[in-house]
Amino acid sequence: MLAPGSTIGILGGGQLGRMMAMAAVQLGYRVAGYAPAGENVAVEVSAYFWEAGWADRNALAEFAAACDVVTWEFENVPLATIAAIPPALLACPARALEVAQDRLSEKQFAENLGGRAAPFARVESDEDFARALERIGAPGILKTAREGYDGKGQWRIASAHEASGVRFPGQPCVYEGMVAFEAEFSVILVRSRDGEVRFWNSTANHHEGGMLAQSTLPAGALIEAQVPEARALAAKIAEALGYVGVLTVEFFATREGPVFNEMAPRVHNSGHWTIEGAATSQFENHIRAIAGLPLGSTKTRFETIEMRNIVGPEALTAHQILAEQGEPHLHLYGKREAREGRKMGHVTRVGRPLS
Repeated sequence: MLAPGSTIGILGGGQLGRMMAMAAVQLGYRVAGYAPAGENVAVEVSAYFWEAGWADRNALAEFAAACDVVTWEFENVPLATIAAIPPALLACPARALEVAQDRLSEKQFAENLGGRAAPFARVESDEDFARALERIGAPGILKTAREGYDGKGQWRIASAHEASGVRFPGQPCVYEGMVAFEAEFSVILVRSRDGEVRFWNSTANHHEGGMLAQSTLPAGALIEAQVPEARALAAKIAEALGYVGVLTVEFFATREGPVFNEMAPRVHNSGHWTIEGAATSQFENHIRAIAGLPLGSTKTRFETIEMRNIVGPEALTAHQILAEQGEPHLHLYGKREAREGRKMGHVTRVGRPLS
């Protein structure tokens, strides 16, 4: 168990790191952050922060020497960076990042554990793309195998004719057949050092332009019927990885059951509602797990919950939300540049308390 006053290291300086740091400070820990130079909003709530490149071995050694345990806020931290951190400091094995960083690997990983994914094929050339189209058909979506998120690095293909105008982008990709789904949802769990697993309720997730726009509870009868099967797969993933902390697995709800979409070995945008809406937030439970503390209850506190992202220029008028009835809970991340497509904050609205 990590003693009060110990230092938790967080790789990454964005809003997830910021909210993790806030939870850690509340529990009596110091936070050391590390990220390349940029608008690192986690700096404001960190006791120490290194702005240095992912390959800066000297800076990484200084960072590691200041930490008692190290976690990450996003899944694209380079594996070479993780390798520079002494394994005894890592909250969980780097294998979780290795799998999640490659879309082909994570789909194969999920299928090997009994999950179902959309039809997919590796694409590393125009010829591979043509073969994938012939086998899987259209509509479909071509995605970079690594580093794409929030709709970036993706090309939607409505028909074979439309595909003729798309060229291989010069980096490994995955071509996926489109899934006929009724809804999207995520399973968010927390796993302790001794293997205890707890789940939060699954939200219905609505995306706009490939980015999560809104998460709502209750999620609806279709999703709720598929949650047990989806949870079973998520728990298998966490166990197979030896995972510690919060893990998110996204699914499509189809008429045939849940279809695996992707996994994120970290706290997740679709779990932001847990700050006000659950007995223990995803951020606090992540810190509890990596610190070896008892996990908190994941019970939902309200009959209805809606979390909506505040994106781009919307942030300029976000404070007006506070005038709404119903006590909306506003979170702005401290980002200065409110450009299009950039997550600037979120607002959570809750209904009547559950008895």
